[in-house]
Parts: sequence; C-alpha cells; structure tokens
Amino acid sequence: MKNYKTEQENFWASSEWGEDYIKRNGQELIKNNINFFSSIFEKCSNIGSIIEFGSNIGMNLHAIDKLFNNVELSAIEINSEAVAELNKLDFLTNVYHESILEFEANKSWDFVFIKGVLIHINPEYLDTVYEKLYKCSNKYILIAEYYNPSPVTIKYRGHENRLFKRDFAGEMLDKYDDLELVDYKFVYHKDNNFPQDDITWFLLKKKGK
Repeated sequence: MKNYKTEQENFWASSEWGEDYIKRNGQELIKNNINFFSSIFEKCSNIGSIIEFGSNIGMNLHAIDKLFNNVELSAIEINSEAVAELNKLDFLTNVYHESILEFEANKSWDFVFIKGVLIHINPEYLDTVYEKLYKCSNKYILIAEYYNPSPVTIKYRGHENRLFKRDFAGEMLDKYDDLELVDYKFVYHKDNNFPQDDITWFLLKKKGK
C-alpha cells in the first residue's frame, strides 16, 4: 500500500478499515440517502455533473443516480477495496483512485459534495481540501458532516486523532467571499423515517452562478 502524507490517509486506505467501513454500508442507507439528497436538490437548478469527495462504495451516488435521469457522476476514493466496488457501477463517468489531498482536477462540476469525510481529514490539511472543493465547483458545494461550533477531537472506534468536529461550512464561507449559504439542516440518527448519522448539511453556492 502507498504511504500517504498523513496518518489519517493511511488509516482509511488500509484494507482492514476499508473493509470494515464497507461492511457497515448496507442497502438500507440508499433509501435514506434518496430522501436526504432529494431535499437538497430541491434547492438547486441546472445540475448536469456531480462529483463526490470520498465516496467509499457509492451509497450516496446510488441514491443520486435514482434522482436524476441524465447526470454525469464521478467519485474520488482512497481505499482500493472501495474503488473496486465503485468500478462496478456503470452509472459512474469517472472513478479517481487517490487521496483527496492529492487530487488535481482538469475540469469542474456543477455540484461538488463531501459527506462524512471532512471529519476524518487531518485538520492541518483542511484548507487544502477546501481549496479543492472550491476549485472543482462550477456552482454548488455541499458539506454534510458532524457539526460543532468550535474544533474538537473525538476518539473514533478506539483510535485517537481520527475524528474531528468543527464548523466546516462556516470556515469555507469565511475563506471565500463569493460563496453564499443557500440552506442547511440537521438529520437525526433516530429520525422515524429516514435517519442519518446526526449529519448537518450546508448547501453553498457561488454568487452569480
């Protein structure tokens, strides 16, 4: 396995943790994700291309594919086992097998999103990821993560320095003057119909786009 620049990247690229995460992503999540994304896309217009930063095996992309008749879908994923699963999905246009920190795009997309991934990025490299999200987007950026008003570090399944909560969307709004907040919402893990893992999503848009 390639040796990445941060311990967090090496952790998620490893076979052990990649396989463990894949096993926790079942088909039930697709149904919940359809509801999750449908409420977000109601706030959007003219989306022809979408890319996900950190797709795992594509549970989010499965849901999005069911919501659009014709949209270009792409994925970035660091774990080789997950990439093997993504490559089986015929509705994906591109699968980029690499770290988000190393990803360099030669194009941009109408809708760029990251869900449950920023919380696992080494905080020293968050600005790098923010810049990539911003540059890859023609119009919309969706950030869906655990929210906390100030940065905190939480032990993740017995491991230190693997989960970081903060106001990711707020930091992007402060960093880029031409971004505006379109909408936001919290989705509770005990929602009676379509639970998510206590995710707060923030839909950002480039002004004038």
